[in-house]
Amino acid sequence: MAKIIDVDLGNVEDTGFFCHMSRRKSEGYLRKLAWFKARYDEGLRIKMLKMPERGFIEYIPGEHAWRAVNAPGQTVIHCLWVVGKSKGKGHGGALLEACVADARKAGSAGVVMVASPGNWVAGRRIFEHHGFKAVDTAPPSFVLLAKKLKPGRPPSFPDDWTERAARFGRGLTILTTAQCPYHPDATRNLLAAARRENLKARVIELETAEDVQTRSPSPYGVFAIVLDGKLVGYHYLTEADSRSAFASRA
Repeated sequence: MAKIIDVDLGNVEDTGFFCHMSRRKSEGYLRKLAWFKARYDEGLRIKMLKMPERGFIEYIPGEHAWRAVNAPGQTVIHCLWVVGKSKGKGHGGALLEACVADARKAGSAGVVMVASPGNWVAGRRIFEHHGFKAVDTAPPSFVLLAKKLKPGRPPSFPDDWTERAARFGRGLTILTTAQCPYHPDATRNLLAAARRENLKARVIELETAEDVQTRSPSPYGVFAIVLDGKLVGYHYLTEADSRSAFASRA
């Protein structure tokens, strides 16, 4: 099994944090680096597989989670990603169990993950294989998975998704954060597509975990596309994806 590296304030400049490793001068990478450093004292942790294996897991205490979930006293996983030839070797399970071990040491009541069969969010299969159970759902296809470690209030999703999206009104609203280094590129693609469609657009930066937990119109939390008060996407879009997202607009 590949060695797992703990990314911390002392080594992050050398190790990176997996995503955008080849683009360390890009806007997205620099934003994520600053975000990581600011969140570390809140309990944010990243574990990476040592090269040549490729994968990582990122997690944080529920009070500080950058996902739209109610999970105080829990550990919330932001991302679990194993790619390329590293898939199918048990590395995802090893990263997940390392996270669970950290959660036990920290006294967390459980470990929580937002899953979806769609893009940009991990599927549920690996989590269920490691003892996670579905405890809540949210539209369009999100499921909240939790592994209970000790007695405590179960995590849940908010229930006001439609109202949250409606608050952004007419036009295109792009909600973004520094949590993911791919978001600046996605935002530029969307703004370019909006200009071609003569569509009024604005970008709103969610700057705190509280912003994400209380304002995001989807459980993913850190990126959302709202068109005329309705959620139309929550993950990175290519230019072609951006055009199709607006195709059904009256």
